[in-house]
Amino acid sequence: MVSQMAWVRPAAAVFTVGWGANMFASVLQVYRDSLSGLQVNALFGAYAVGLIPALLVMARVSDRLGRRRVLLAALLLCALASAVILFSGGAFGTILAGRILVGVSAGSAFGPGTTWIKELSDTGKPAETGTGSGSGSGAGARRSAVALTAGFAVGPLLSGVVVQWLPSPQTTAYLVHIALVALTLPLVWRAHESAPPAAWPAGRADGGPRRGAGAGAMSVLTSRLFLTAVLPTAPWVFGAATVSLAALPVLVPLGGYGAVGGGVVAAVTLGSGIAVQPWARRLTRRSPAAPFRVGMAAVIAGLLAAALTVATGSLVLLLAAAVVLGSAYGLLLVSGLQLAESLAGPQNISTVIAVFYSLTYVGFAFPALVQLLGGLWDPALVLITGAALAVCALATTLLAWPTRRMTRPAS
Repeated sequence: MVSQMAWVRPAAAVFTVGWGANMFASVLQVYRDSLSGLQVNALFGAYAVGLIPALLVMARVSDRLGRRRVLLAALLLCALASAVILFSGGAFGTILAGRILVGVSAGSAFGPGTTWIKELSDTGKPAETGTGSGSGSGAGARRSAVALTAGFAVGPLLSGVVVQWLPSPQTTAYLVHIALVALTLPLVWRAHESAPPAAWPAGRADGGPRRGAGAGAMSVLTSRLFLTAVLPTAPWVFGAATVSLAALPVLVPLGGYGAVGGGVVAAVTLGSGIAVQPWARRLTRRSPAAPFRVGMAAVIAGLLAAALTVATGSLVLLLAAAVVLGSAYGLLLVSGLQLAESLAGPQNISTVIAVFYSLTYVGFAFPALVQLLGGLWDPALVLITGAALAVCALATTLLAWPTRRMTRPAS
């Protein structure tokens, strides 16, 4: 019998890869003297270039080879990426290559890891049946969101301390992450495999996918709920978070504490994302539309607060904007994952989750866009324009749930 805590092992892998992906939010402070602001923000978001294709490909690979093998490979690749940046010597091209490798490792970990956590969460609840929108599915989504968000929060916070006060920060920060990978590998090696490779040849003699599995995923991805609730709101998951933790520390002067200050902003943003998730669960019980609508309302309020922060340079407003944007991130992440899981069946859940994550990572382009457009117009005006676009995304949720009750779309 699978332990009820079996999901902790893949969650540790997601945490560690999330740490490596987002620690750059603090480490990039080291490069601000030698690189332009646009280059720095481009490096921060560049890992999405490797992440999105890896998400879409490795979800299917994990169905074929098993979750454990893919997560172990993702951890090793994550350590390699940190080593590449560690030995980059500050060269833009080498750091860029390392960040893309970080993206490939993240894409290999987040989709399969989320699916693995969900499967083990369901297996650890013997009284529950089915794979729909039950509480088991909700537990998996929340645990995945917390593991990912915790890695994103702790990585830049501790790396900010390293960069601010410890010697050789460009070396020390990445050595800490490589050591964390080394500690996580044995945990994942001994984790229970929720979908062993031997399970798949039931569909075809050669071990290929069952007939209709792809069609099932396509029916979910073209359903009314996915197109009107998930598709318009998903980019704002990381759009809200990265505007707070990557764009605002550049636009608001932090004095001589840029590294640790950026880490604190990242921790406050993502810590708020964790803290708000129990509330997201209660909102979902009231109405499946509620966390999406409240999340998008928080995006709008957060971007307006960010615009005021940039205009005034207030550190108090900076932290307030971080809390609001982080709350928006947490609400939209956990509610989007829960809805994606509830719409998907057991044969296409990894693909649907991968597509959801791919949509969320579009938001990593937002800081670079703010930096680029901020050179042409007032950055505060750019953020206000972003808030207007978020209003449009909020409006689509009225199409997703025209009444208070959610009905499952016909396949």
